[in-house]
Amino acid sequence: MPSELVHEYMRIDHLPHIWCSGCGNGVIMHDVVVAVQELLDEHSGRFSRDKTVIVSGIGCSSRAAGYLDFDTIHTTHGRAIPFATGIKMANPELEVIVLTGDGDCSAIGGNHLIHAARRNIGLTVITFNNDIYGMTGGQYSPTTPTGDKATTAPYGNLDRPFDIALLAAGAGASFVGRGSTYHVRETIEIIKQGIRHKGFSLIDVYAICPTYYGRKNKKGSAVDMLNWQKDNLIPSVKYYTLSEEQKAGKKAIGTIVHNNLPEYTAEYDKLIEQCTNKKRG
Repeated sequence: MPSELVHEYMRIDHLPHIWCSGCGNGVIMHDVVVAVQELLDEHSGRFSRDKTVIVSGIGCSSRAAGYLDFDTIHTTHGRAIPFATGIKMANPELEVIVLTGDGDCSAIGGNHLIHAARRNIGLTVITFNNDIYGMTGGQYSPTTPTGDKATTAPYGNLDRPFDIALLAAGAGASFVGRGSTYHVRETIEIIKQGIRHKGFSLIDVYAICPTYYGRKNKKGSAVDMLNWQKDNLIPSVKYYTLSEEQKAGKKAIGTIVHNNLPEYTAEYDKLIEQCTNKKRG
């Protein structure tokens, strides 16, 4: 991250960070900061730093909220989205961004994710998806690929993994996108789109965890894991032009869903106004 952004947007006294060498979380935090900076530079009117709140749960990814110099709240495991929902309902003018991990939002927090998506409440949820529980010891998570190993799956994971982006889309999220730690510019753009969107936005960012996931599954170094993303995560514009054979083993990044639907807090305000007018009448 450029030094000027570090001094502008981070709590310097909280550094150095706790993440392992090669971890993708710092890259994603960088992408969030750059997205915010570029949105501020656009002078879009409705977006300002003073009206931005960053919420996180528990896990490696969730430590990012502590490093960022905004109004932030570090909540309990799996409960970042309910806290964020309360903030948005209390003050709909705020831009509320949730930083969460794959386990945090799709295991203990999975029910909160699907209901926030179906309500279409104006939150931007960014998942740091590294296929593992990193901070608590390398247990398998809901996104760990079938057959891959973890401390709680030493002989291979039997479960089929969640696709968090498609899970959110199926639950009714009006904006869904994917990014990765390798595709930095594309990820910044998709985060910006998600923040601009008036409604529930989910951006699932493929991270890398060389320490727990990579070592357990012989994925090589952090550079090797980034090169895998380079070769196998394809921007959606190109991905959907490929044949089925060419798509084998690859995944699309970019915009998955983008619909304009009524935003929950705006509909709630309309209901209050209707009830108030009826009472006066």
